[in-house]
Amino acid sequence: MSQELAIRTILPTGNIDSYISAIYQLPMLTAEEEHDLAVSLRDNDDMEAARQLVLSHLRFVVKIARGYSGYGLALPDLIQEGTVGLMKAVKRFNPDIGVRLVSFAVHWIKAEIHEFVLRNWRIVKVATTKSQRKLFFNLRSSKKRLGWFTREEVEGVAKELGVKPETVLEMESRLSNYDVAFDVAPGMENEDGAPVAPAAYLPDLRMEPATRIEKLDTEDNEKEQLYSALEGLDERSRAILEARWLSEKKATLHELADKYGVSAERIRQVEKAAMTKIKKHLSA
Repeated sequence: MSQELAIRTILPTGNIDSYISAIYQLPMLTAEEEHDLAVSLRDNDDMEAARQLVLSHLRFVVKIARGYSGYGLALPDLIQEGTVGLMKAVKRFNPDIGVRLVSFAVHWIKAEIHEFVLRNWRIVKVATTKSQRKLFFNLRSSKKRLGWFTREEVEGVAKELGVKPETVLEMESRLSNYDVAFDVAPGMENEDGAPVAPAAYLPDLRMEPATRIEKLDTEDNEKEQLYSALEGLDERSRAILEARWLSEKKATLHELADKYGVSAERIRQVEKAAMTKIKKHLSA
């Protein structure tokens, strides 16, 4: 095994250029060295072997991370997330499958970077479903020109990526928008030229008299409708609903069953029927 790799394990911090330069000076492992280290890690839980495997593959993390520089995220953060993926790959690598670690680790490195990009590219998430996440990282490379897709291009991208045309259109719209901070209003400045936050000029209407009166009238009307609906129930149904929902200490089904000498299931049925009547009355 290379003694140079075993010795040069302290990488510089604080300067990304120095860090990358140091990474590329670390020698690569041969297939035999890689296999022996992986076997030692798997069979003996050898953390030194794991460290050597990670260090010798950091250059691949940097190469992959640079491919995501177009998303406006810091390269050190992308490298950091990719390194997490590399460590996960090293932990799960099986030296008996007959492939090199780098081929196995690519998936794990990209997966961690993908998660980081989706979490941090925008304040509002642009991709939540599986199809949206798949489309997010393919849409840019699928564009053949600037501007909006034509219908033919939309259908072509949808077919190529295995998603619906509607999903392509929605993602294209999301990618074309941008976040606007609440505390910065574009084009609005005070006398000193500083941007004015919307909080400084948007009115708070919660205590405005008309709004307060409207809210109180709505609450009173809802209460009247509820009381009217309760009056339309028989005495037992009304008492059960009040005990179950309107009392400070709510009664259980079994407590009411003991009180009325019936089963808990019967109390549940009465409660359900009463609630159905109440809902019909309130929606009428």
